[in-house]
Amino acid sequence: MSRLDQAKTAMQARKIQKELEKQVLRVEKGDGAVAVEITGDQKIKKIHIDPASVDLEDITLLERWLEDAVRDAISQSQMLAAEKMKPMMGLLGSLGL
Repeated sequence: MSRLDQAKTAMQARKIQKELEKQVLRVEKGDGAVAVEITGDQKIKKIHIDPASVDLEDITLLERWLEDAVRDAISQSQMLAAEKMKPMMGLLGSLGL
């Protein structure tokens, strides 16, 4: 692969990374009691808890919703990144990465 091709590939990868940074996914659990917003590059932007939907007598349930929401948000973010990077995989392989 020529230096020009390598430079183009690197530019495409940076462009995809920027797109992932801007894309925000939202995952809700407990019928909307808990919501997690995460970017495509797996940075948590916000965690929202609806106080009207939470029973303070059952904090264990709230903790489970939070864990599930964060886990699902990370998983969805990883799938999004993998999908966006799929066209790059062949090019990166030819660079020895």
